Order: sequence, then structure tokens, then C-alpha cells
Amino acid sequence: MGAAFRSADAFGIKELWLSGYTPAPPRPEITKTAIGAEEHVSWNSFPNEKEPIRWLKENGYTLCGLEQTDSSVMLNDLKPPSKKICLVLGNEVTGIDDTILPLLDIAVEIPQFGSKHSLNVSVAAGVALYSFFEKFSSPNTRS
Repeated sequence: MGAAFRSADAFGIKELWLSGYTPAPPRPEITKTAIGAEEHVSWNSFPNEKEPIRWLKENGYTLCGLEQTDSSVMLNDLKPPSKKICLVLGNEVTGIDDTILPLLDIAVEIPQFGSKHSLNVSVAAGVALYSFFEKFSSPNTRS
């Protein structure tokens, strides 16, 4: 989680929402990896996903799951429908829970050419956030 906080901070992410058994600050292992980013990125923790998902959908967010599925779109081909996106990340081993997959508006996957076809979840988050940065920023808005 510490690496996810650092990536979120680097890309100016508004807030991280944690659910299930995802560890939340304050925890020494998060602080060690986040190097203080958890103090600069707002976060909230929810016991289950249903309430936050309902709120996001009611408030016009696109739920974009980072997951390999039969209908997922390659990240480099994604044409985001709006700037109000909630990037949904799954479990390191099992991915996004089967009860959440049908609630996604879109599933995207990172093109991979090696034999494993998987990335550490924090690395995958960083790749996706950079891709969104490129899609949403114009040369005139980059500093």
C-alpha cells in the first residue's frame, strides 16, 4: 500500500479508497514504503465495497477495473469516457473480486509480452496512473 500511496501522490490523485482487508495507515510497513505520502494523499477505508461503489455511480464516476478479462480493453487503446474515473485495483493474486467485476463500467489491462502476464499491484497502478496522466493532460497543461 505504501507504493500505491507514493504513486497516487506523484500523479496528484485526489483520494484512495481502501476496502476489504487492504491495510490502512497508520502502519509501519506503509509508512516505510510511502515515505510520508500517506500524509499527503487523502484516504478512506470501507469494510465492504457496496456503499462506495453505489456513491461513485450515483455521482457520475466511471468504474474502471484494472483486470484481465474476456472483454477488457488494452490500456493503450482506452478512450476514457470522462475525467471522473475510479481506478479499481484487485487482490495481488486473485485480482478484482467476482462480485465487483459486473459492477465495473470498463475493464482495462496492461499489454504484456513476457511469459508471466502479471504485475505487482502497485506497479500496475503506477503504469495505469501514468497512462491516465498522458490521456488527460495536454502539452499545454504539463509542467
